[in-house]
Amino acid sequence: MSAQPHFARRHLIPITLVAISACVYVGTAIATGQHAQLTLAGVMGLVQRMVALGLVALGQNFVILAGSIDLSVANLISVSAVLASYFMQGDTGAIGYAVVGVLGVAAAVGVVNGLLVARLGVSPLIATLGVGLVLQGVLTVAFTSLQGQVPKAYQALAYGSVAGVPIAVLVLAAVAVAAALALTRTVAGAHLFAVGGNADSARLAGIRTSRVTIGAHAVAGLMSGLAGLYLASWLGAGTPWVGRDGGYDLDSIAAVVIGGTLLAGGRGSIAGTMAGVFVFATIDAVFNMLQIDAFLSQVLRGLIVVMAVGVYTFRNKGHVA
Repeated sequence: MSAQPHFARRHLIPITLVAISACVYVGTAIATGQHAQLTLAGVMGLVQRMVALGLVALGQNFVILAGSIDLSVANLISVSAVLASYFMQGDTGAIGYAVVGVLGVAAAVGVVNGLLVARLGVSPLIATLGVGLVLQGVLTVAFTSLQGQVPKAYQALAYGSVAGVPIAVLVLAAVAVAAALALTRTVAGAHLFAVGGNADSARLAGIRTSRVTIGAHAVAGLMSGLAGLYLASWLGAGTPWVGRDGGYDLDSIAAVVIGGTLLAGGRGSIAGTMAGVFVFATIDAVFNMLQIDAFLSQVLRGLIVVMAVGVYTFRNKGHVA
């Protein structure tokens, strides 16, 4: 058997999702006469819609693969964006330590989520929802005194490009490749799949399941921090509602599920998650071209998630039978 058919079979879900989404996007652009959407700049604009949600979904993918979930990511994005503005205060020289500080705080929040789930046995839904509410409360109380803005040089992250490709897209691609290699080429990745597939069996095999779960949540926190840093660059300053209004918590879960990752854990891929994010980016772009109310896109997203879960459930039952 050649490697090409094997590759296509393994990546059937992401290939199908991307192909259908691309056809819908191209068809809509032609039907509405908006041919500028088909130029390099138009396509790059479509791909850049993926950046913030893509980063969060990558982290959410790690958590779900481990058999957990994270509902604190939206508020953590807001915290990260606000802290980035506060640390930088418009000073170019402060960019370095501000980025490190934000990522450190975000990863620490992820570790707290992991400790609550793995060491204290708190339900992931309750633990991460509680942490998210704490973050939201802190933002509400502290935002009046946390003022600041990012320097113009830092906004190159959101608005700069290399050979016509946005820098933010290159960052997302690099992070996605690193995540895929970590899951498929490292012992830690194998342990993650094992814990998500069957935590008891993994424990009997000598895998420290608590560390795996904590590590997955730390990655989710780190990715939320990156998303917050990107949004701060995009907006020029952090706002306490940027994560919540973006719906990154539920949308990241939905993108992961659409991409074929099992909510129960143990099965999924980075390629599938990126394809799920691409579907959502395409929906937003198509609705903009058709000038349809953006709120209706949430209805369509919900229907897609329900259908995807139904299809994957039916397929898995058939496979088991």
